[in-house]
Amino acid sequence: MLKRKYILIVSGTFFFVSNLSAASILIPMDLTQSDHLRAYGVVFRSLQNGIKVEWLLNYRGGSFLSSENQAIAELCKISGVGYSVISDNQTSEIYRQIESQNMERIELEKAPKLAVYVPLTHDPWDDAVRLALDYAQVPYTTLWDEEVLSGALSQYDWLHLHHEDFTGQYGKFYSSYRNTDWYQNDVRANTRLAGKLGYKKVSQMKLAVAQKLRQYLFDGGFLFAMCSAPATLDIALSASGTDIVPGEFDGDPADPAYQSKLDFAQTLAFTDFSVITNPLVYEHSDIDVGIDALARGKDTYFTMFDFSAKYDPVSCMLVQNHVALVSEFLGQDTGFRRDKIKKGIVLLAEVTGTHEVKYLHGIYGKGSFAYFGGHDPEDFQHFVGDPKTDLRLYRNSPGYRLILNNILFPAAKKKQLKT
Repeated sequence: MLKRKYILIVSGTFFFVSNLSAASILIPMDLTQSDHLRAYGVVFRSLQNGIKVEWLLNYRGGSFLSSENQAIAELCKISGVGYSVISDNQTSEIYRQIESQNMERIELEKAPKLAVYVPLTHDPWDDAVRLALDYAQVPYTTLWDEEVLSGALSQYDWLHLHHEDFTGQYGKFYSSYRNTDWYQNDVRANTRLAGKLGYKKVSQMKLAVAQKLRQYLFDGGFLFAMCSAPATLDIALSASGTDIVPGEFDGDPADPAYQSKLDFAQTLAFTDFSVITNPLVYEHSDIDVGIDALARGKDTYFTMFDFSAKYDPVSCMLVQNHVALVSEFLGQDTGFRRDKIKKGIVLLAEVTGTHEVKYLHGIYGKGSFAYFGGHDPEDFQHFVGDPKTDLRLYRNSPGYRLILNNILFPAAKKKQLKT
């Protein structure tokens, strides 16, 4: 007896649906995909519902496959995500192709618990990761310094940091924005919280937070950070034995010998950097390559490195994409100067022919971190007060895909990962 097939059209996208019980669902992630970003949301929610999904590394842009077709098909239809129903024979052929080429099947077991570090104040800029999670309909919890210092991080598998300043210098916005309401509100809120938690200065509270984040990693957490967060986290950790904060921020001068007292053994990713203490300079250190990137302009791309899917699946997962070149975008920290990166850190993407590393990954203790330079992958130069990016216009964004790769990394079956 023949099984019936029918075609369903949702928002102009064709979905082929079958009632073949043995069939699987393939969510392609190459150029045929109608909404790459929401595809991650479909996979994440499937994992939440107990449905296992395979991540096919390097197969059609890092596609997803599951034998539980009906539930995922419904999620795809609702989300506008392209998919196809494939037979057992087609699945076997995909597996044969993966076995013989630089590809791998990674089983995603369980949706990780996600947290995002979000200030109590309402600052006039957006967090690209929150935009991505919200658009993809992926749930997460927000937390801030008080929760971090109270030990709440142990409840979460993955944490994101964005445009943060762990040195206690309020983002170094002093020169341009110190007289604005939002800046002064940030100063008041952080000063009040530091006092409440028993710290004399905001920089002391932020150092304690940075050390908690490092411990979270050591204990097995996953950390993803963008923009100013990666560098300021390491700067704060390196300066635990000195004072790098000028009086404009905390009322007393920086230690004149601060540079010689930096302890790079305390940092996660960066070393041998110089700290910039001038309060009128919108830059924390020489880790950043922002000035060079600005001079190169919009017509610049960064390139992901190639990794062995079978022997380096972690790095391979983090760079899955449907294109090899991604448009450059700026941030307070746009990218990381190659000679300031510690040995043993895996470089994931670079601007070819320059000293800029755009994306990197490292292991610390039982956990790992991924750092991505820049502020908003679809806005070359995102200014304070600019409207947030509407991801309905960028549903196939390769830059935002790199962000969302990180939320599935902790879901991977651990025995398949060789770190």
